[in-house]
Amino acid sequence: MEHLVFRLYGAMASWGEVAVGGIRQSACYPSKSAIAGLLGAALGIKRSEETQQLELARGYCQAIKIVNSGILQRDFHTIQAPDSAGKFRYRTRRDELVVGCSRLGTILSQREYLADAQVLVALKATESAHWSLKDLAGALARPKFHLYLGRKAFPLSVPTAAHLIEAENFRHALDLYPLTDVLQYQLTWARQERWRPDDLHSQYYWEGDIEDFSQEDEQFSLGAVQQLSRLDEPLSRKRWQFQPRMEYHWRS
Repeated sequence: MEHLVFRLYGAMASWGEVAVGGIRQSACYPSKSAIAGLLGAALGIKRSEETQQLELARGYCQAIKIVNSGILQRDFHTIQAPDSAGKFRYRTRRDELVVGCSRLGTILSQREYLADAQVLVALKATESAHWSLKDLAGALARPKFHLYLGRKAFPLSVPTAAHLIEAENFRHALDLYPLTDVLQYQLTWARQERWRPDDLHSQYYWEGDIEDFSQEDEQFSLGAVQQLSRLDEPLSRKRWQFQPRMEYHWRS
């Protein structure tokens, strides 16, 4: 079976979780909506084109392999903005500060990020897939819009290097991916194994059936698989609504 496998690495990344109050947490791997948004940007699909956005989310099953879990960072933010004034809308930032100066208030928030995290993403097309995996690979190589890792300030540090891989299942496809070092220096003190060593244990997340990931063997056991629920299945991009999605987790 054909799989599309590509990598996501950047100096910083933020994979949004459910936001409560002033804390914006980051997951340790990209969500379903994040991958759909990334593919949409590569294909040149705007956020307002809801039908195509939903086709991207529903037309492919995905699996994630965490190669480097990265370092969790947290920022403290202060944001100054006026409160709402009936049906009046502030058109620009200048309007907020000048017209709404008497209504200005300060919002405190904390935001999490991942530094030096790297993941592999595997996609498998379903019967309802609108674009072929070859089309997606070509779009990732020549994206129409800017590709970023959760926030516009976090661009990719290396190309996605998408590959079409024939494999029996997700695990086989992810493990066959020809991953190259981000740091390719010859000097011993500057090599990747010193500054960016891979995690001792790889973590995998996938959707679908357990059998879609791997057959049982000496390493993989069904008893070690954890079932999770994540609120990241796009329901409406215009209203920014999501629905729960079931997935599995296994650590090698």
